[in-house]
Amino acid sequence: MSEENGNNMPFLGHLEELRWRLVKSVIAILIVAIAIFYFTEWITNNIFLTLTQPEFPIFRFFCWAFNICSEPVDIDLQSIELTGQFSTNLMMALIGGLIVAFPFVFFQIWGFIKPGLKKKEVKSVRGIVGFVSVLFFFGVTFGYFVVAPLSVQFLGNWKMAESITNDIAINSFLRTIISTVFFTGLLFLLPVVIMIFSRLGVVSSAYLKKYRKHAFVAVLIISAIITPPDLFTQIVVSIPILLLYEFGVLIAKRIEKKRYKESLV
Repeated sequence: MSEENGNNMPFLGHLEELRWRLVKSVIAILIVAIAIFYFTEWITNNIFLTLTQPEFPIFRFFCWAFNICSEPVDIDLQSIELTGQFSTNLMMALIGGLIVAFPFVFFQIWGFIKPGLKKKEVKSVRGIVGFVSVLFFFGVTFGYFVVAPLSVQFLGNWKMAESITNDIAINSFLRTIISTVFFTGLLFLLPVVIMIFSRLGVVSSAYLKKYRKHAFVAVLIISAIITPPDLFTQIVVSIPILLLYEFGVLIAKRIEKKRYKESLV
């Protein structure tokens, strides 16, 4: 949909364009998913199973900085269903495809929304595709290198009694890692959410400052949901999210200043 005829396009025309943008997004996800599926063994050994080893970067850092050295996670991975490994492999490929293709998918979503906005609104959010993509990948990186390994370390070594062994189903192991990484990436989009609500006039910088304490509690609750129930990991996850909240406050303040200057013209 072009900006010239976007507002005059009939309803079925909008649906047709949305369909094609969704098709393009699905194709991009499938291309990456096929590549991931092809390199499954390498990815499993070098990206997922390495999270159980003390040589993983976050464990080496803690050992060097705080003298808190980890042992290999004491778990045995297994598949207990006939379709277990295949369905897990499929899930890994599709979600991995979505994560890698996220910038292109968001570009398609933004391309559909953009013509419905005013030129001034489009200009004010110039570069939003890159901004959103960078935040998302920062979140994914943080989730993979910090949140996921700490979760695996805590949950994998937790025992109710020494006589109980941790024989973990491979789908449970990978689902925990992938969901943690993906949702951490989404959490890092908090400044974007604040920016949108600020432009819509739903929230203001004063409102965000007033309810800062409430937001901190909400962040701690969210951190507790996506991380294992140990205080240290929750604090590690909460810190960057709280910083992103403060960044969102600065964005809201900047939007308000710009809106005030425009009102004087």
